Formats: sequence, C-alpha cells, structure tokens
Amino acid sequence: MSPETIIAPTATTNWIDHLPEAALLVDAGQDLIVAANSAMGRMLGTDRQSLAGTPCTPLFTDQRPQLIAFTEETLFRSHAWSRDFILKHRDGHTVELEISSSRVGEAESQNVLLLLRDRRQLRTLRERHDANHYHRGGLLEWRRVEELFKDMERENQLILHAVGEGIYGVDAEGRTTFANPAAERMLGWRIDELMGRVIHRVVHHSHADGSLYPLKECPIYAAFRDASIKRVGEDWFWRKDGTGFPVEYTSTPILDNGHPVGAVVVFRDISPRLQAQKELQKALEEVESLKHRLEMENAYLQEELSAEYHFHEIFGQSEAIKAIVRRIGMVAPTDANVLVTGESGTGKELIARAIHQSSTRRERPLIRVNCAAIPKDLFESEFFGHIKGAFTGAINDRVGRFELADGGTLFLDEVGEIPLELQGKLLRVLQDQQFERVGENRTRAVDVRVIAATNRNLKVEVQEKTFREDLYFRLNVFPIESVPLRRRLEDIPILAQEFLNRACQKFNRPALVLRERDVETLKAYHWPGNVRELENVIERQVITADGRLDLDLPGPDSGARQTTTQTPPARHFNGELMTEKELRDLEKQNLTRALEMSGGRVFGDDGAAALLGVKPTTLTSRLKKLRIEPKDFQPKRA
Repeated sequence: MSPETIIAPTATTNWIDHLPEAALLVDAGQDLIVAANSAMGRMLGTDRQSLAGTPCTPLFTDQRPQLIAFTEETLFRSHAWSRDFILKHRDGHTVELEISSSRVGEAESQNVLLLLRDRRQLRTLRERHDANHYHRGGLLEWRRVEELFKDMERENQLILHAVGEGIYGVDAEGRTTFANPAAERMLGWRIDELMGRVIHRVVHHSHADGSLYPLKECPIYAAFRDASIKRVGEDWFWRKDGTGFPVEYTSTPILDNGHPVGAVVVFRDISPRLQAQKELQKALEEVESLKHRLEMENAYLQEELSAEYHFHEIFGQSEAIKAIVRRIGMVAPTDANVLVTGESGTGKELIARAIHQSSTRRERPLIRVNCAAIPKDLFESEFFGHIKGAFTGAINDRVGRFELADGGTLFLDEVGEIPLELQGKLLRVLQDQQFERVGENRTRAVDVRVIAATNRNLKVEVQEKTFREDLYFRLNVFPIESVPLRRRLEDIPILAQEFLNRACQKFNRPALVLRERDVETLKAYHWPGNVRELENVIERQVITADGRLDLDLPGPDSGARQTTTQTPPARHFNGELMTEKELRDLEKQNLTRALEMSGGRVFGDDGAAALLGVKPTTLTSRLKKLRIEPKDFQPKRA
C-alpha cells in the first residue's frame, strides 16, 4: 500500500511509526521534518520526537545540494532512488544509505517520504538469504554455482582488461555502471570516481572547440532512446585533467524484455591516426611541391637544351681571352656576385656558364632569365613565382626563377632591363636571400648566387637615376668585361675555323678550310655583332658555298653591308673618339638601315636581328629605347 492511500495532506502522521524501515516525512519546500519513526531515531541514536519540526538538510553533512536535487526529482517524477547519501550517528560513526523516496499528497503538495536503509545491513541480509537458499539446495550445488559465477566473472574481467579499447556502461539515466581499465587509462578517472555519475557531463559535455554539446544531441543516449546502435567516426572526449582527445565510438543499447535499460560504449583514441593523416597530408603536399618544382626545372632544362647556343667553350689565345679566363678562375670558387659587361654577341652568357661550371654549385642548375624578354607586369611573378589566384590568369601555383635556382646560380641576362620599381625587391633577395611569392605571405629562404650581364653602361644609368645605385654595387662585386671581337683579332682564325667545322657538320656539307685570304677578309671587318655575327656569317657562307668559301664583307671602314636604297650612308667608327650623342646617332642610323633592308621585320632568318647578328629580344629592347617602330619600315600596302 502506497503512502498516498494511507494519509491525506491534513491527516495525522502517526502511521509513519508503524513502518519497518527508518522513515522521514519531509516538507521539501520548507526543508522541515514533519515526522520521523522510531527506526529513524535508532539509526541516528536520538529520540524521534526531537526530529520533528527541525530542518532536514543538516542531517546529511555536506550533501545539501544533492539532497535538494534528489527531492526535486521526487516531486517531478513522484519517486526516486539513490545510494549516494550518508548519515552520521550520534556516536560518530557514519551510515551509508540506500534511500527510496515518494511524493505524498496532492499534486501541489511538497511532502516527500524518505525510506532509509543501512547498506551494510542490507548486504548482510542478502548474504544470509543467499546462503540459506543455497544451503537448502545443497552444499554441493551451492559450491558448483559459486564456482560457475566466479569463472564467469573471471572471464569477463580478463576480457575487459585485455581489450585495448575503452569500454563503459550506462543505465537509462546515463549514469556509469562499469568501466574497464583501458577507459580509466584514457580518461584519467578511476572506476570508483565514475560509478553512478552521468558520464556525458563528465567526459562528453562539449565539442573540441569548447562549445556546449547538449545532452539531447548525444548519440550515446540516442542508442538506448531509439534502441539502435550508433556509430560515430570522429568525436571528442575530455580527460579528468581538462585535456581532450579525438575518439571514435559505438554505442550499443542494452534491452530487457525489449525495453532499453542502458547502453555499452566502446571507444578508442584516434589521435595517432589523425596525426598520421596530417603528416601524410603534409608529406603529400611536399611531394606535390617537389613534383611541381621538378616539372618546372625539367621544362626549363628542356628549354635550355632546345635553345641555340653559339659556342660551348672559350676559344682564343689573345691576351684579352687569357685575362678573362684568369678572372673566371679567381671568382668561380667563391659565392661572390659577378657583373659581366660587354657588347652584344661577345659571349657574356658563355662567361656566366664557365663560372658556374667551375664553382661548387655545378651540381645544381644554372637558371637563365632574359630580363629583356619579360613583360613589365610579369617580372615579379617570373622572378619570385606566384600562388593560385594571386592575379587574373594565375590558375596554378608557379615556382619562380629564384626558387628554381636554389643551391645553384641565377644568370640575369640584360639586367639593365629590370624595371626600377622591381629593383628594390631584387636587392632585398640579394641581401637577405629571402622572398615571397606573389599573393603569398609566407617568406621563403633560398641560397642563390647571381651572375648578371648587360651591354649597357650601368654607371651612366645610375647617374641618370634609371638604375639603383645600391643594386649596382650589390651586383658589381666582381666585374668581368667581355671583350669585343675587334679587340681580339688574333682569335678570329680560331673561332672562324671552329664555326666552319660545326656548320659543315650541321648542314651536312663537305668540310671546308679557311684560306689566308679569307682570314684577312674576316680580320678587316669591324664585326659590330661580334662573335655571334661571325658565326652567322660563316653559316651563311657554308649554305651558299659551292665547294669553297666566297666571303664578301664590307671593308674595314664599314659596319654593315652596302644597300641600294637612297638612304644616306651611315657614319661608322673610323678610329676617332666619338661623343655619347654621336654613338647613339650612329647606333640609330645602323638600326634604321637594318630595318629598311629587312622590310621592318625583326625576327626570322632575314630579319633585322639576323642582319645585325644580335638576338631579336635584344634588338627589340634597343628599338624601344630609341623609340624606333619597326612597322614604320614595312612596305606600304596598295
């Protein structure tokens, strides 16, 4: 019979003394003991009348919050149960309690009946009951069942201790019922600290970022709420020390006669797996970066192999060539920057390659940049690279020439063409060996030696403020002048014969030999295009030769072939000193005549660049500087 049928809220409370267990009738709203029976008095070692009208919470030392929560649960659910409370006897010993509670009276009543049992006495009674039962069934049968249960318990404990995954159980209220050693080890909690506590509030209360994880969204509870297995691939558990770790887990419901009464959770720490994935991803990114760099280097080397080099060794026995070789030998073993100056076609790139091949960097590539061939708005990307999306058209990451040359040598051909606004960034790389790709904040370090070459007078450009003085001094650590061919006439026979042999082999023609008359003719020419022009002349002679050479070059006072046009003959160098303006006028007249002879064409075998013996890009740069438009010399259409 329930208490509600025994008493109404206004009836007498003497019935409570007839209950066999210790009992308290409490007004939870006012925290007052309405009545207590004799068993309650014996449990406390006091008179039951002295309890009536006194507060209830002082009986439960340091457990006031738990008692309030317990009575609120009773008022909400009409009943509750707990094994978490302790009473103190008058003589000082403590009594561990098992408490059942029921709501008494009408719906708005605040009265709660508490039935209190001594847990130690309960254990003794149960043990006696079990012993009597098995004794009645026979001592042999009792021992057999005891051994059976011991074996089962031992096997279960061995399994729980052996598995590496964490395992814990919860009841329908979410309170912990058991946990294996692996769970204790991973969570940092002892099993006795977890027992009876709501596990979600202990280890699963918030996400990895610290945001709240509501209980109603917890998949562990959903398992026994929906009576279905829940598998979670990546979640977050918290340890006792406040640190967290990623987990994957499975929550399996426990059913009793088809009704869920709890769940078993099996979880594992996936930190090593995620770290391995992160390291693998980083390694893949590094491999992809190296792959992209190797592709860029391969593309560059293929470009270098397909390019036309005019000579591969330094030929000559003149004092000028010997002096250049000595200077190459001095500077090559060092990492000093070198500035190679000289006219077009004198072999500045050959000197740069000789320095690189004689240095300790020869195992790494020599990366060449033709500064005259790069559009102004692409200089920075060409030098330093860019990331995807840095600007319109940047659909992929690009490795710059500095990064390609890391550990090797960067050859800046026609360095005087670098825009003034980029010279400061180039200076910084030369000073710090650091740079950033266009559109990227990350600073990259490189180890690059720079060899620059120019046919301009950079000292004059520094004075005219078109070239930075600090950059000039940074590049001009060790200057080398590439001597023009007219100052090393004794080398012409050696060079001409070498070019003749190569041309005959290249065009599959019979071998030809230079005659003394051919050598004198070659020495009498001024060679404004220098060695490059000499090679071009020899190749043309081999193509047109009919068993022997027939050199037809202008005389010693001419710098270009005569033309049938009515253009006044240009003034050529005759050994007298000329002013800077006269030199520029002479250059302008020479370029103009070349454009007239080629019909305004710069590129091609019969273009102005070929006539002058210079690179088309070099000629384009000079025409731009002198403000000469090639299209003005193209034939007019009818």
